[in-house]
Amino acid sequence: MKKRNAIITLVAFFAATVLFGVMVIFGLGTEKTGAASNIKLGLDLAGGVSITYQAVGEEEPSNADMSDTVYKLQKRVEGYSTESQVYREGNDRISIEIPGVEDANAVLEDLGKPGSLYFIKEFDPDHNPNYQMAGYNENGKPHYELSKTIEELDKEGSIVLTGTDITTAQGASYKNDMGNVEYIVQLTLNAEGTQKFADATTEAVTNHDSIMIYYDGEAVSVPTVQSAITGGQAQITGMDDFEEAENLASTIRIGGLKVELEELRSNVVGAQLGNDAISTSIKAGVIGFILVAIFMIAVYFIPGLAAALALCLYIVLVMVLLVLFDVTLTLPGMAGIILSIGMAVDANVITFARIREEIADGKSVKAAVKTGYEKALSAIIDGNVTTLIAAIVLAILGTGPIKGFAATLAIGIIVSMFTALIVTKALINALIELGIKDEKFFGKAKSGKTIDFLGKKNIFIGISLAVILAGFICMGINAGIGKGGLNFSLEFLGGTSTNVAFNEDMSLADLDSKVVPLIEDITGDANVQVQKVAGKNEVIFKTRTLTAEERTAFSKVMTDNFGVDPETVTAETISSTISSEMQSDAVIAVLVSIVCMLLYIWFRFKDLRFGASSVIALVHDVLVVLAFYAFTRVSVGSTFIACMLTIVGYSINATVVIFDRIREALKNREKNEELEPLVNRCVNQTLSRSLFTSLTTFIMVLVLFILGVSSIREFALPLMAGIICGCYSSVCLASAIWYLLITKIKKKEA
Repeated sequence: MKKRNAIITLVAFFAATVLFGVMVIFGLGTEKTGAASNIKLGLDLAGGVSITYQAVGEEEPSNADMSDTVYKLQKRVEGYSTESQVYREGNDRISIEIPGVEDANAVLEDLGKPGSLYFIKEFDPDHNPNYQMAGYNENGKPHYELSKTIEELDKEGSIVLTGTDITTAQGASYKNDMGNVEYIVQLTLNAEGTQKFADATTEAVTNHDSIMIYYDGEAVSVPTVQSAITGGQAQITGMDDFEEAENLASTIRIGGLKVELEELRSNVVGAQLGNDAISTSIKAGVIGFILVAIFMIAVYFIPGLAAALALCLYIVLVMVLLVLFDVTLTLPGMAGIILSIGMAVDANVITFARIREEIADGKSVKAAVKTGYEKALSAIIDGNVTTLIAAIVLAILGTGPIKGFAATLAIGIIVSMFTALIVTKALINALIELGIKDEKFFGKAKSGKTIDFLGKKNIFIGISLAVILAGFICMGINAGIGKGGLNFSLEFLGGTSTNVAFNEDMSLADLDSKVVPLIEDITGDANVQVQKVAGKNEVIFKTRTLTAEERTAFSKVMTDNFGVDPETVTAETISSTISSEMQSDAVIAVLVSIVCMLLYIWFRFKDLRFGASSVIALVHDVLVVLAFYAFTRVSVGSTFIACMLTIVGYSINATVVIFDRIREALKNREKNEELEPLVNRCVNQTLSRSLFTSLTTFIMVLVLFILGVSSIREFALPLMAGIICGCYSSVCLASAIWYLLITKIKKKEA
């Protein structure tokens, strides 16, 4: 019976892996559900729509108003993709880039004309001095137009609110008293808008008036005021379905911009990177996977084979979930997935080390597997949940690429726990039931020399402080000589966008090999981004900010080398795609996630000092990697955020595993056992796990660095430094910091 169940388990595993593999390659049904080809790709991999708006009005808008408009537009276009980018072009223009979209007109129609949203009172269907009916719309509802100008209505006090008085607008639904579903738009007003709306709705109730919502030249809604609204929250009812409610909410959100804009131009742009970027990343993933699988089998034998097989299922499941959850994948995202293959073996390494310890204690292989999984469970759960908490907080509070990174991270964590705790365990037990029970196929823990890590704590702390201090000194020196503390890229600093109309359609490969080197000679900077405009010979080059002389040299190089008409070479100053608001959101999201992780560790370990030590080690890793960026001058761009977030998750996971072993040892501590040797024993017991997990992850990233394109290398290089640093801090610092806190700060007993 047991052998039959084992065979069924193996057959079910291989069938599921093949099924999901076929699903990833070919998809299911006519819509190819689950196929990897349906994964949304970012601008760097697939291109998309580029739209440029220009501010309307005689006066040039202020920097503050333009920045606010950029930020609100960024929030709006994230509905298309979390990887959408919004940035300023010149003083009065805003460019939007939305990946994975090929119909610019459809985007323009949905996005509408930003600005010009008003709430206008004194509407009476029987007597309407401010409006006139102009027929019916496509839904059969009356369509009204203003009979007065906005300026006239403003002078006579008929304008109740403008879009800037509204902070949020969301489509929603609820069941009324009759059990019927009604669709509404939920509005939240700012303090000034709350007071104005309270006054207006109080008057409207008394006079039995309505308040019309006027946007982009027409009435989009004429809601009836049923009661005075004084709390800053309002509902617009009467929508036929949720889509209509969400469309109205979207209109109100986009109409809340401080600057009124009109479309200047729109293009469909090609991928910033060629197909080589995707193919080399996939190749790196395959090679890395093979190396990790060989390593696991060579070190852990039968359990390693089970882990390698489960890793195959892990990969196809992640791909399917990326499609089902509609995640937009960029090149850094691909790197993150490939990286997660290395991290996915972590839970297996923890468990296999436990199994070997149980075998060394004299248990049978079957009993050792059962006990090993039981003892490893808390470390696996705590390590992964802390990282998952970070992913959830980042998904809620983050903006732009951070949301996409958080989604990929969360999917990887959940799937890796499933494959490690359920699939790998099932495979190992099935192989045992089929007769593979000899302990030589599983290995036995060997007792080696105990390294006195705590005895060297002062040396370790001194080295870390010296590296961090040197990093700050390096940043200070670079800033002092005008190079900038860090080598910030276009995403942070902005720069110059130059459009060039070539006489022929040049491929990205030709542009990278023939044109980009000439531009780099002018700028002295390797950070050049290239985008092709679909259907034209036009190419957009984004560089650091160019001086007037450099713009002239740029035009001359294009003319002399490629016969380009100098009149077709146009340049505009562009702002950063990562605005100050987005940077603030990122910092807040990271800080909140750290606090949440601290609280979780405090709750699970019943001692704040465990959480404090984990966070200190985490901050240490971030600062050391920051020093690495300063010394190497690796470009600090959008991948910088993803890199730091990966290191945060990786660092906390590794530290929690060691603390879990300390927690277990404290429960079984002998009465006269000193704390220092106990901690040293725990660190040594988990040392192989720390080294092997770091090694497998490092292998994946190293292959990425060797085979990847330049933007991937900029992600992989500091990540390799972070992996080494994370292993070092977990082994050499985290437990030492906890020991110092535990001996210096006594826990108050109840």
